[in-house]
Formats: sequence, structure tokens, C-alpha cells
Amino acid sequence: MERESMEFDVVIVGAGPSGLATACQLMQLAQKNEKELMVCVVEKGSEVGAHILSGAVFEPTAMNELFPDWKEKGAPLNTAVTGDDIFYFNSEEKATKLPHFSVPKTMHNEGNYIVSMGNVCRWLAEQAEQLGVEIFPGFPAQEVIYNEDNSVAGIITGDMGLDAEGNPKDSFEPGMELRAKYTVFAEGCRGHLGKELIAKFGLDAESSPQHYGIGFKEIWDIDPEKHQEGLVVHSAGWPLESDTNGGGYLYHAENNQVFVGLIVDLNYSNPHLSPFDEFQRYKHHPTISQYLAGGKRVSYGARAMAKGGFNSLPKMTMPGGILVGCDAGTINYAKIKGNHTAMKSGMLAAEAIFEAVVAGDEGGKDLTSFTDKYKNSWLYDELYTTRNFGPAMHKFGTFIGGAYNTLDQNIFGGKLPFNFKDDSLDHAQLKLAANAPKINYAKPDNVLSFDKLSSVFISNTNHAEEQPCHLKLADASIPISVNLPKYAEPAQRYCPAGVYEVESTPEGDKFVINSQNCIHCKTCDIKDPSQNITWVTPEGTGGPNYPNM
Repeated sequence: MERESMEFDVVIVGAGPSGLATACQLMQLAQKNEKELMVCVVEKGSEVGAHILSGAVFEPTAMNELFPDWKEKGAPLNTAVTGDDIFYFNSEEKATKLPHFSVPKTMHNEGNYIVSMGNVCRWLAEQAEQLGVEIFPGFPAQEVIYNEDNSVAGIITGDMGLDAEGNPKDSFEPGMELRAKYTVFAEGCRGHLGKELIAKFGLDAESSPQHYGIGFKEIWDIDPEKHQEGLVVHSAGWPLESDTNGGGYLYHAENNQVFVGLIVDLNYSNPHLSPFDEFQRYKHHPTISQYLAGGKRVSYGARAMAKGGFNSLPKMTMPGGILVGCDAGTINYAKIKGNHTAMKSGMLAAEAIFEAVVAGDEGGKDLTSFTDKYKNSWLYDELYTTRNFGPAMHKFGTFIGGAYNTLDQNIFGGKLPFNFKDDSLDHAQLKLAANAPKINYAKPDNVLSFDKLSSVFISNTNHAEEQPCHLKLADASIPISVNLPKYAEPAQRYCPAGVYEVESTPEGDKFVINSQNCIHCKTCDIKDPSQNITWVTPEGTGGPNYPNM
């Protein structure tokens, strides 16, 4: 197929915190050294921030380095943390507030800010454009371009105007080739190109498997008398059973809004568990409902998050390319934070790329200088000293693992001479449905709890009609022939958007994919026990349109 082609020094895939930090740092270095640099960012969302979902309590470490004058420039870090409460939910009614000394210091939030990362990314995009970066929203990176020597040469943006069978319609427009000396992959958790590159180059050969959680978030307008701007609330325990890790949060943001959510680790074992319904239950706990009662839910979303930490990090460089941020898995789960670490990884990538390009490098090399920079940075130290946090919880459980983590972080600064590994696979943990207890979830009351479809509606999710399904089944028979009898087809429950259904018909059970509902969380790509589902990019601008998540 004939495609238009454009040449850049650097192409960045994804306008999240890591991709935009990469772009800004590159252009700052270019201006400082009076060098010309052509940098572009492609973003699959309809606009920058449309697909960004994060809690988020933001640690400004990387922002302080990238833009020391961010306050003067108007960065939307408006709500400083003023209080930090951590609870253990003993039951659906009871909670125990934990004293600060009994909690790992990584979970304390003094000096941090409650933010909308969507709005922070919009601001970062403005800074990038002012520095000379070209940003193309609505252009998903569909595939990687390789040179003859197998090095990365750039990406091809998605074709537009294909029918459901993949045939060109009258409106067909082929994607463009965006070629670069170096390509930075900043797609976020479980990026489909990052997944391909990790496999192609064996980047995870010396790593533990990556581990994941699914994170939910809703924004609520609440009664001003109940609002405590700057208060951060975290919880562990109910509604999750003892063999299911995760935790909840409620952040009092500005404008009488709160952000409420639940993270459920995707190594859970009960195929009857529905993470979405666990989140709906969570909001009924008195500790949470006291703030939401009388309020109004205004936004909903969900997104997978990489939480394997240091031991699960792949090699981040390959010939012609670098993985940054959650595409690599740089989140610090011990802090429940990944935005500052994502930004720093992008800034280090920018330094390595800039040095290579200004030295006359024509691209295609494996930039090992990035690895050296990473190992000499605070990012490496931070991830290394929290390397045991997740594995300890999985190995010893919430109480003993939590006690170990508190001791390790608060007394020894993460330097105890142990290195716990978790080499299990999240998708392989499901028990047979017949051997797992069924869970009876209450019907939503439409006051605090809601159903999936009404939730998807307020995520503003949309996909162009009549296009190829972007949820690919390797074997179309597996959902009914394998997953249904073994696991009661868990896709019906682990998907937070009602994408997957099993319909009973006169001809037998039928697996239905409602791809129009997809909010791009990637959970199906991760949790399917048969590893039969692959998420790829739909047509440009498809997916959620989050206003300020």
C-alpha cells in the first residue's frame, strides 16, 4: 500500500506524562544547545488527556526538574495534600484507622498534590507545543516500522475508513508512515506495540513476569459542607477477600469534588469475582459513603496498571527504540504512584536520544547510555528500594506482607538484604468455576452504586460504527468451548465496560463482543485465562473522552 511518509528526529507514541516529558526535555535540550530537532507525538485519544485516567496524588519530583517554574507557568497542581488517613476496612460496616507509624512511609503524601492527570497532560502538551513539538491527537500508532536490520524505524498510524471485514469504504484513508531516528513508546500500561517489542526483542528475558491491577475511578460533586479539600483517604481490606489484593482511595480535590476508586490486583483467583461490582460495593462503606451521600457522580473510568515494580521491568531499550513509563512498568506501587516515575523515565530517554542525535547518530542503535543514566538516577534507587513491596504482599498476604513492608521501608529504607520474586502469571491464577464460591452482588441502587452501561455512558466512550473489531480472538471457539465450561467465561465479569457477553440462542451459547463499549483498559488482554484476546488500536479518536480524569 502506498502511504505518505514524514521524517522526524524523534517520534513519541502516546501523549501521557512519560511521552510529553520526553518531548519537553528533548526540546529544552535542543534550545539550550542551539540545535534544531524535529519531534512529534502521536496520541490515539481525540485530544490530549482524553484517555488519561489516574487517581491521582501527584509527587512533583520530576515536574520540579522539568519545569522548576511550573507554578508561575500555571501548571494545574492546585490542591496540596493537607491530610492523610489510612484505614483497614474490617467489614462492610467497620473500619480501623491506622496510626502513621504502622504504615510504610512510601504511602505518606506530605508535599504532594491531588490532581487531574488529564489536565496536567493538557498543560504539558501546551508546554511541548510552545517548545516546538508537533502533537497529533486522534492518530493511533497501529504498527511498528522496522529497518532491514530489524531496528525500529518509526510507526504507521491507523488506517481510517475500513468496514467490519477490513475492506476499504469510500471514506478510506491509509495511515501515514512516521519515520524517525529514534522512536519512544509511551503508550501506557500494556501498550500493544510495547507488548510486541518486548516479545520480539526478548526484553523481559531476565525479568519476573509483569503484574497488573485494574483501577477504577469516579468523580463526584459532593456537598460543600462534607468537602475537606486536600484530604487523602486510602483503605485496604473489605470488600476484597483475603486472597485478593488491592485497596481503595478517596481524594478531596478542588471545586467540591472527590475522586473515589478501587484497585483490584489481577492475580485474583475466583472467576466469579467482578472488579466493577467490588468497586460499587466499596462506595457503600460508611467511611466512603459519608462523603458521597447527597452528591452526584459526574464521571467514570477504569484502566489497567502495571504493578510488578523493579523485578518486572524489562530491558527498556532496543535498536532504534525506547520504552518509557507504564509501557515499561515504571510505576512505584509502594507509593501507589507512577506519574513522577513515568515522567523521569521519559526525561532520561530524552537525554540519551539527544546526546546520540547531536553526535551525528543516524538512528537505529541500542542506546545503552539510557540504561546507564537510569541506573545512576533517583528513579532506579526509588524502584530498587521498593522492589519487595508487591512480592511480599503476594508471598505473605496482607498482614504479614504489610508488616514486612512497614519494617523494610520505615526502619531500613528498603535495604533489607532480600529480593522476593513473584514469577506467577496473573492470567493463570483462576480456579475452576466449579471449585470457587459464587459471589452474589446486590443490584445497584442508582444512588451510590450503578450498572456498567450507565457508567460507560458517562465515560463519553464512542467508536466509529462499521470498523474492524479491535479486540482480536486468536481462536473464536475458545470462549465457549474452553473458558465457559472451565471458568464461567470470566470476560463477562473482569471487563469493566460490558464489552463481553455470553448469549443463549436456539443454536447454543454465543460469545458476543460489544467493542463499541470498550474504554481501552486492556484488562481482557491481561486476564483472559486462555490468553486468546489481543487488544489493538481502533480507528482514531475511538474510546473514552474523559474530561478531567
